[in-house]
Amino acid sequence: MEAKWNIANPADQEKVGALALALGIDRVLAELLVQRGIDTFEQARAFFRPNLQDLHDPFLMKDMAAAVERLHKAISSGEKILVYGDYDVDGTTAVSLVYSFIKRYTQNVDFYIPDRYDEGYGLSVKGIETAEKGGYTLIITLDCGIKAIEKVRLAGEKGIDVIICDHHLPEDELPAAVAVLDPKRTDDNYPYDDLCGCGVGFKLVQGYAQKYEIPFDTLIPLLDLCVVSIASDLVFMTGENRILAHFGLKRLNEDPRKGLLALISLSNLEPGHVGIDDIVFKIGPRINAAGRMETGRLAVELLTATDTGRATMIGERINNNNNDRKNIDREITAEALEMVESGKALASENVTVVYNPAWNKGVVGIVASRLVEAFYKPTVVLTKSNGFVTGSARSVSGFDLYSAIENCADLLENFGGHVYAAGLTMKEENLPEFARRMDEFVKGKITGEMLTPVVDIDARLDFSQITPKFFRILKQFQPFGPGNNNPVFVTENVYDSGNGRKVGAGGVHLKLDLMQENQPYHQIPSIGFNMSEYFDYIHDGNAMDICYSIVENYYRGNSSMQLRIRDIREREDII
Repeated sequence: MEAKWNIANPADQEKVGALALALGIDRVLAELLVQRGIDTFEQARAFFRPNLQDLHDPFLMKDMAAAVERLHKAISSGEKILVYGDYDVDGTTAVSLVYSFIKRYTQNVDFYIPDRYDEGYGLSVKGIETAEKGGYTLIITLDCGIKAIEKVRLAGEKGIDVIICDHHLPEDELPAAVAVLDPKRTDDNYPYDDLCGCGVGFKLVQGYAQKYEIPFDTLIPLLDLCVVSIASDLVFMTGENRILAHFGLKRLNEDPRKGLLALISLSNLEPGHVGIDDIVFKIGPRINAAGRMETGRLAVELLTATDTGRATMIGERINNNNNDRKNIDREITAEALEMVESGKALASENVTVVYNPAWNKGVVGIVASRLVEAFYKPTVVLTKSNGFVTGSARSVSGFDLYSAIENCADLLENFGGHVYAAGLTMKEENLPEFARRMDEFVKGKITGEMLTPVVDIDARLDFSQITPKFFRILKQFQPFGPGNNNPVFVTENVYDSGNGRKVGAGGVHLKLDLMQENQPYHQIPSIGFNMSEYFDYIHDGNAMDICYSIVENYYRGNSSMQLRIRDIREREDII
């Protein structure tokens, strides 16, 4: 499906010119900064030089004082503390961070990760009963708990206090916990509300350290966990997240914890040159695989390991889980694609709904994303677990999938999520009506524009502008992520030098050396993933327009600049 190229409107040219002059940089780079709301020298300095001193005072977060006081009481009086978190990357890194910190001051601490299949997401009855049997009197939830009103009440009845650290949107009523740390609370004026769960956990330990005069330097070793969570959870790479990610990457590359070092090795990454994309596509999926295929507890054991041999052993086990996950993912994706193409889907006209009771619950979210890529429609992938139909939903840009699922609430046992991703559970007899109503709702709300993939482009660029200085400054825009994406440029009328070739398993990728018509000696190495269908056209010497990001490529110890092509348009298609 051909994507629409959406080129950003020019920024205020007076601001662009003044900033380019003040910083001594190319106007295109100044334009990128102004697009990001940075239009003064001071703002640019703060952007390019993140500083840990610019982190907000944790006590600006509502309930922080109560949380710190209750944690200190538990530590000083020898109470048993249970650190509880979700089974995904954000949850397991958050648990690892808070557990590691508390363990420095008391041995009466353990952690708990619910089973994806037996307990599901969030604070569970089984988890609370486990805490009661173990004599725990304080539970700290991470990346969950904000909606656990009944579970927190149950814990209270059993004499267990709860501190909630979450970042999801709360309901009108909050759980009756000792403290509820969530920057998205409507009554919270904390200056930055897009922290991930691990970030909220970091603020808790930062607050504890600040109150009890523990040097901030003792928190630095926790920052590698923060960046893994920030990158994997796709929260905004702005404000505090940008600061934590910047210094987290520094820690990850200079002195990572043993568990992450094991994953870096198993992912065939180059130590010292690990970036955000490496976390998103290599490290994060491996951590997630533990909870998908076996148990999320493994991930915490890995991330808190202090012995190299143990970290390596657990890392290899998790890597095997990831390999199994990829195989199952491929099989189920192929089955789901065939189901849609052969007309066996429950719905496929306006929304894609597929169901197979034998599918692995742990990968249905990944499969839903694959189907969105294939058909570019809101998608629900369902399987059967514990007697109920359950699964994941993914949306396309601009369409509120959560409202569509909410419209079917009377058919569902439970559901949760946000605009673009959600989970749901229902009785099997409600499935046909659910598919019908989803299709009807989407038909009435979705537009043709929403059903067209979009490539957002930041600026036009000539190859002559891509100088070593340009690239050096562009790299300082990192770390990239939502709110500060790796800029996408468009360059018109480019050719391959004639050495272009297909690479990768099955020759599905393109490796090119590109040049513009008026600059034949300025060739730039380029890679186009899954773009081999353009090979014959390019190999014949035809011109094209490309949109791309500029990345640093590390291979066998050598660093080079490379264009990562996002999309190609053949010049004969340009009117």
